[in-house]
Amino acid sequence: MSLPHALMVSLIEKSCSGYDLAQRFGKSIGFFWQASHQQIYRELAKMEEKGWVKSEADEESKTKKRIYEVLDAGRIELKRWASESVEPVTQREEFFVRLRAEAALGPLGLVDEMRHRIQIHEQKLALYRAIEQRDFLSKAHKNSMTRELKIQYQILRAGIVYEEGGLKWSKETYEILKQE
Repeated sequence: MSLPHALMVSLIEKSCSGYDLAQRFGKSIGFFWQASHQQIYRELAKMEEKGWVKSEADEESKTKKRIYEVLDAGRIELKRWASESVEPVTQREEFFVRLRAEAALGPLGLVDEMRHRIQIHEQKLALYRAIEQRDFLSKAHKNSMTRELKIQYQILRAGIVYEEGGLKWSKETYEILKQE
């Protein structure tokens, strides 16, 4: 995944300042691709140098806020990048290696970490379900959604399914770890 491409997607959805982009990013694409404010500003500058975006001073702002907009060259680059084939990410999970160590060596005290993982899955799942209720289930009928909304909903559903699976697995594993 490329941060510049993720930023262009967000800017195509709505042109805005770097600050506003960072705020929106954290509440949408940031659920599956994280970036700090510094990374976002650094990438915006590089994208502007490449001619992918332009920024103009916001005349209505009292600060030196600049509004970013994706240019044709940026749209072409985003289409090129999005149409490339990509392999699914190989899972790399350090905690699984720790569990294997517990299996090989005996109890290592991972039960507390497992309890913490359950809480994280529950919190994310509650957040995703609240977003689902607010943005998708409150719509008149799922079939009346636009193609764009259906795709966004599918992305959210992937997060929900992931957290449901993670929560189920974590609870099962927690019960096993308690059997010291």
